[in-house]
Amino acid sequence: MSQSELYVSLDIGSSSVKVLIGEMTNKSLHVIGVGNVKSNGIKKGAIVDIDATVQSIKKAVDQAERMIGKEIHEVVLGIPANQVALQPVKGIVAVNSENREITDEDLERVLEAAQVMSIPPERELVNIIPEEYVVDHLGEIKDPRGMIGIRLEMDGTMVTTSKTVLHNVLRCVERAGLEIREIYVQPLVAGSYALTEDEKNHGTACIDIGGGSTSIAVFRDGHLRAASVIPVGGDHVTKDLSIVLKTPTEQAEKIKLEHGHAFFDDASEEEVFEVPVIGSDSREQYSQKYISEIIGVRMEELFELILDELYRLGIDELPGGVVLTGGMAKMDGLPELARSILQTRVRLFTPEFIGVREPQYTTAVGLIQYAYAEDLFYGNVGHGSAAAHSQKPEYVEQQPKKQKQPKQPKQENEGVVSKAKKMFDRFFE
Repeated sequence: MSQSELYVSLDIGSSSVKVLIGEMTNKSLHVIGVGNVKSNGIKKGAIVDIDATVQSIKKAVDQAERMIGKEIHEVVLGIPANQVALQPVKGIVAVNSENREITDEDLERVLEAAQVMSIPPERELVNIIPEEYVVDHLGEIKDPRGMIGIRLEMDGTMVTTSKTVLHNVLRCVERAGLEIREIYVQPLVAGSYALTEDEKNHGTACIDIGGGSTSIAVFRDGHLRAASVIPVGGDHVTKDLSIVLKTPTEQAEKIKLEHGHAFFDDASEEEVFEVPVIGSDSREQYSQKYISEIIGVRMEELFELILDELYRLGIDELPGGVVLTGGMAKMDGLPELARSILQTRVRLFTPEFIGVREPQYTTAVGLIQYAYAEDLFYGNVGHGSAAAHSQKPEYVEQQPKKQKQPKQPKQENEGVVSKAKKMFDRFFE
């Protein structure tokens, strides 16, 4: 019977906090628990109220726990891309073993060597993402373990963020009584999950339109090349509708979800609805066509801001087009509007798992998929679980994890590969 591993992702957004419990079996994900609550204490992707954010996290965790009847004590955390910086790094080490075979230990040492470069005191290292390994000047190697060589190099990308932003998020998770299994930047995992291999190679932008902000992740040659955040999202549309229609914010949100359309040309004149007016008992009647103009203006502004940001990042073309995701992306007419403004191919991405078939869950699912892929690569699958029947452990203050620590290879149960390696060892003696 195949062993399954539990992963819990925590996606802290401006409009909602999402907790996903996933069971990974033979590389396939089964979502078994979902928590989704309105977030308080977060504005434009940044935490502005620690206590309110902690309460939101606790509520989302409680929802997910009720679905599986277990307590969550460890999460894969997604942090916003506010003030995130990407920079190329290189690590170089000599291969340690006598027989010059590259092992897990060499991978760990080359990752540590890449961290040597100085980081400003106000910034914190989040991850180092290996792009390729080089063994004795032979490049484009994805996994050098088992190869014979003298010198091992690693070219990668260092992800850093503001120390203040990161530590505020960590403090909230700590106060919610959770431990952190791993930390990733949200646009990295969303793009890694939402884009196809071809899209990642050709040059594609993954645009995640949330409630309070929109994140952009640009992939090229299979790796993340740029990430940014624009402080405009679906909440701005709700506010616009509330002001123009003179209706309460809750009602404006309901209208946006039920009748919203972003592309004026395709909106319906026949679809009409009544709206309560603030400060009176009367109700006004509006058509979908009318509100599509209000929504369209705000969304046009957002896509123009995205174009400006791509220009600022030095992205002059996107051969793979644009992939839209996030809570706001499911609105009718949004892909059509994006095509007309961005002048490129646009498609909508939605996760295909039962219980999370909405674009707002892309980052939460991506966190689980990305963490599992890393654990699989480093041989860490099957070591502990993110949920247990026991009480939550006492929490020790977390420091941001630098990167995955490879598991040391076991001596027992050697297989065909180990025997083949020993043959090569005798050959080189």
